[in-house]
Amino acid sequence: MAAPHNGSNITANYTNQFVQPPWRVALWSVAYSSVLAVAVFGNLIVIWIILAHKRMRTVTNYFLLNLAFSDASMAAFNTLINFIYAAHGDWYFGEAYCKFHNFFPVTSVFASIYSMTAIAVDRYMAIIHPLKPRLSAKATTGVIVCIWSLAVVLALPLCYFSTTKTLPHRTLCYVAWPRMYHIIVTVLVYLLPLVVMGITYTIVGVTLWGGEIPGDSSDNYHGQLRAKRKVVKMMIIVVVTFALSWLPYHVFFIVTGLNKRLSKWKYIQQVYLSVLWLAMSSTMYNPIIYCCLNSRFRAGFKRAFRWCPFIKVSSYDELELQKYFIAITSSKSHNYSMSEQFYPVIEMYSTSISTSTQLVKHFTCEQKTVTQENAHS
Repeated sequence: MAAPHNGSNITANYTNQFVQPPWRVALWSVAYSSVLAVAVFGNLIVIWIILAHKRMRTVTNYFLLNLAFSDASMAAFNTLINFIYAAHGDWYFGEAYCKFHNFFPVTSVFASIYSMTAIAVDRYMAIIHPLKPRLSAKATTGVIVCIWSLAVVLALPLCYFSTTKTLPHRTLCYVAWPRMYHIIVTVLVYLLPLVVMGITYTIVGVTLWGGEIPGDSSDNYHGQLRAKRKVVKMMIIVVVTFALSWLPYHVFFIVTGLNKRLSKWKYIQQVYLSVLWLAMSSTMYNPIIYCCLNSRFRAGFKRAFRWCPFIKVSSYDELELQKYFIAITSSKSHNYSMSEQFYPVIEMYSTSISTSTQLVKHFTCEQKTVTQENAHS
């Protein structure tokens, strides 16, 4: 997002004070280009994993898909443009793109953080009120449409107040907005959703790690508990990473808005490039988190990069993304509990790939196999 300025102060400085030595521009270019590459390709792979595998099409993952789309879009349309403008202090892209440049980031960030909020509320309902009906695919689509609609409405004033101003030595793209609007945006796209997620995940965390899940008395209780803990742990890390990435950015504009003299400080450009890079980098962390903490996404990334000579896709990885999985039924010769019969593949194969593959082959010769869709995302 372009730095907000007050229109009355724009003409105070007609010279470009933001000229940097080439080596510094090169270093920042590498840093911002890395964010762009990882964010776009990583989030596109996440989208592919969810859309291409029926087992991944769950309520939580649809919101993750929306989150990946907004992150990839923001990285593609704004990261390098933000860097070029912040590094050179000169707007090269015209008034129309200036309006889009200030409008789209707020839209995208709103969609991202409220997708995370929707996931938090969904996890809360699934764990605290498990007997209440879950969101259907149609209802999930409706929530996503509402999120984007509200995001567009919130960001429209930015599009309206954005303009360019041509000075003797450079062109500026700025937002001639009331200061109060920036405070409202900060509250709506940062503070409010973080408070909601903090409350919901605190209640969910206390329930998952401090007591029994309400209404859950199934035989595979402990397996389900571990699975739910993994999902909640992953989402908490996603939320905390987002909050820490954007915190310096919001603090920067609050502080510089209160103290106008800071805009003339010698190192203010480097500070802004740093906090802007950290904010933009929030778009690239989620695919890495999913790959590290979720076995199904990890299997999907392995499939996406199976062309690499050092990436091996095992039979376990193939099973992780299948809609149906093998379950072993009880028989007279082998007395298995219900938790062993219908255990998710992720748990059934937890010891080792080779051992579990041998077990499946052994029992397939003696027993019937059935298929059942995994009920837990």
